[in-house]
Amino acid sequence: QVQLVESGGGLVQAGGSLRLSCAASGSTFSLNAMGWYRQAPGKQRELVAAISNNGGTTKYSDSLKGRFSISRDNTKNTVYLQMNSLKPEDTAVYYCNAGELRGSRYFFSNYWGQGTQVTVSS
Repeated sequence: QVQLVESGGGLVQAGGSLRLSCAASGSTFSLNAMGWYRQAPGKQRELVAAISNNGGTTKYSDSLKGRFSISRDNTKNTVYLQMNSLKPEDTAVYYCNAGELRGSRYFFSNYWGQGTQVTVSS
């Protein structure tokens, strides 16, 4: 069983920054990566970024690369998403997921956090 708890969301003005955290607990033996997704109202959930368990491999949504950065601290079992130069269109619920990176593709599992709301005002 895997538990994921996100934190760090909130209200920020356009151009601002936020850092999301995802604390993981439980066994992820069969999973080799973590990912951040987001879902805006009326839209499908989309992959934002993913990172391998050793942090050596990262993957980003092409549209977000350069503004968002994923990292992890395995001593704290925590994955981070640093979001800079935020735009109103980044407003969404952000979810953490435990999954797999196979080559350049991230495959999500059924292990999701509860989500954290990010709202960017113009």
